[in-house]
Amino acid sequence: MSFRSIPKVELHTHLEGCAPPAFIRGLAKEKNIDISGIFDANGGYAFRDFDHFLQIYEAACTTLQSPEDFRRLTMAVLEETAAHGVVYMETFVSPDFCGGGDLAAWKDYLAAMVDAADEAEAKLGITLKGIVTGIRHFGPEACKPAAKCAVETFGDFVTGYGMAGGEMAGRPADYAYSFDMAREAGIPSTCHAGEWGGPSMIAETIRHLGVTRIGHGIGAIDDRALLDEIIEKEIVLEVCPGSNVVLKAVGGWDAHPIVKLRDAGVKVTVSTDDPPFFHTTMTAEYDMLNRTFGWGEDDFRAMNETALAAAFCDEDTRARVAKRLEPAQ
Repeated sequence: MSFRSIPKVELHTHLEGCAPPAFIRGLAKEKNIDISGIFDANGGYAFRDFDHFLQIYEAACTTLQSPEDFRRLTMAVLEETAAHGVVYMETFVSPDFCGGGDLAAWKDYLAAMVDAADEAEAKLGITLKGIVTGIRHFGPEACKPAAKCAVETFGDFVTGYGMAGGEMAGRPADYAYSFDMAREAGIPSTCHAGEWGGPSMIAETIRHLGVTRIGHGIGAIDDRALLDEIIEKEIVLEVCPGSNVVLKAVGGWDAHPIVKLRDAGVKVTVSTDDPPFFHTTMTAEYDMLNRTFGWGEDDFRAMNETALAAAFCDEDTRARVAKRLEPAQ
């Protein structure tokens, strides 16, 4: 069976990373930008490993140059995501790719994304919220303008602050200033950790950055004391199995620790991360969890309830989405 029709909540996506390759090729052609080297013979994104993936990702982003580009991107992404049953989606979006971190420019880009999100919700029944994101490998100073953008535009659409990028750039404490800015403004936060950095990176992220969610977090499986801390503090993991498999953060689907994490008592959710890069969809993630671990509709229903409870949205939105998750009568 296919799990396409199950209503889903997805917490960990990167808006630019969700861009279909054909969409990026089209923008490149419109703007006479030669990025042919980022595609493989089949038209997909081509990368060797995680560091090369970051380079290809940033090259693709060079085609996204205006608020209108981001409006079109947002609509294209939501059309694809909604087709796989997603009714609520949170996405990381960086001011660095939306006007170079300038607050006034960010507001223009944001308005365009909100316009597309509103249209998609009316037409497709999918709600999108944004997590303003600092890019870790750009350095701690570069994350401060991103945090300022989050603080200045926190509200209906902007619901969180996060950090993505190269996990091994610095240590979590180096980035505490931007997370402190967000927390003082009442903004919930998440941070990528434990995809590559192991248990120590997750532990430091929780203790120094004050996050309530961790992006990936799979390295926690190697530290029982850390698992206990995650469980006690009710930290939610945004797990992206397909991404982990393609990037070789794990040895394969059967080696993925998501089941061990869940069975240990950790709150886990499932997302696609950057789906066209990793040749995945939410339907494919569910299918593989079913084939590999025997997960069924009850498992997915419980996981979506966990995800919705952890979502960075307001309570009215949470109640509205909860109705979409109810089984069809």
